[in-house]
Amino acid sequence: MNRLHKGITLLIALVWLINGLVCKVLNLVPRHQEIVSTVLGSTYAREWTFAIGIAEIGMAIWFYSRWQSILSAWLTIIAVALMNIIEFLRSPELLLWGKLNSLFALLFIVLVYYNEYILQPKANRS
Repeated sequence: MNRLHKGITLLIALVWLINGLVCKVLNLVPRHQEIVSTVLGSTYAREWTFAIGIAEIGMAIWFYSRWQSILSAWLTIIAVALMNIIEFLRSPELLLWGKLNSLFALLFIVLVYYNEYILQPKANRS
């Protein structure tokens, strides 16, 4: 794995970790729970937010481990796309950059794809 690939892999894993741990599990960014509340309802919004945060922490560990890297890259792409489509449609006013959030999500998806398929040599993919 070259240095750029390692660095981008770490960056992507950190995005998952920060969003999961800081924003959702520790609830230091309450906006995330508000988004969950608008999508899934307010009754169990905290519990759902916490569970999503734990899943994102798991994604961070999995992505960084490079185990089944193609699968983790595609699940990252699908999860980010789905989350952002839902947020765009249901709660754009709660997004950090409003509807412009979609552009950043798309750039993140392109980065994940680039890291897995362009920077990662074919022989090293798992």
